[in-house]
Amino acid sequence: MDFKGKVAIVTGAGQGIGLEICKQLVAKGANVILNDLDATLTREAVAGMEGEQGQCIGVSGDSSEMLVIRQMVDTAVAEYGKLDVIVANAGITLFGEFLTYTPDSFFDVMKVNLGGSFFLAQAAANQMKKQGYGGSILFMSSVTGHQAHENLAAYGMSKAALEMLAKNLVIELSPYKININTVAPGATLTERTMSDRDYFGTWEKITPMGRPATVNDIAQAVLFMVSDNAKHITGQSLVIDGGWTAVSPSPYKK
Repeated sequence: MDFKGKVAIVTGAGQGIGLEICKQLVAKGANVILNDLDATLTREAVAGMEGEQGQCIGVSGDSSEMLVIRQMVDTAVAEYGKLDVIVANAGITLFGEFLTYTPDSFFDVMKVNLGGSFFLAQAAANQMKKQGYGGSILFMSSVTGHQAHENLAAYGMSKAALEMLAKNLVIELSPYKININTVAPGATLTERTMSDRDYFGTWEKITPMGRPATVNDIAQAVLFMVSDNAKHITGQSLVIDGGWTAVSPSPYKK
């Protein structure tokens, strides 16, 4: 998969899956606009890209805010003259029981997970339409958009909605040679999940392949889905979970 000369935006990329996606894109020659809400993480992530084949520019801020979305797209075009790839990776997970879940938590999840992805795709698609030769958009879904998970009703709802959004946008974006898909990771080892000392052991036991995913597992799939090798794939969701959704044992059952 060659990304030399391609220009990409990746949101929520200061660490974890998003950071690994950026690293692999840059290593394969892409010029990347790296976004994270945390300005310190953004700076550190960009600094870690030095010496790679492509280039990386950081844009800090809330990826669900229209000003930040516009800044990311404008930066890509101003610095590199075009926009080829979008990975809407930013998202938040707010656990809570359905019967007591608060409106604030619900609308925070929907604003970032749905609103940020929807309007970034809109801004990018308009730029790609203007360019006239297409592009690739990818939403970050989750296995919780496929299988029920305790205390994640709102989060799972938002991820399932992203998959339906990708399907729906096939109608409007295909005429402009823009393909749009989702990737749905299962349990993945990141800085956040590894802070739970029981995380690896729990998912090692209930994942058929015997381990949770690494960020590299997810990034490799993402790169394929936004590469020229996958241009005839659109409106699809690729689940990367070591087989968990095939059997779906609960991580809470002893």
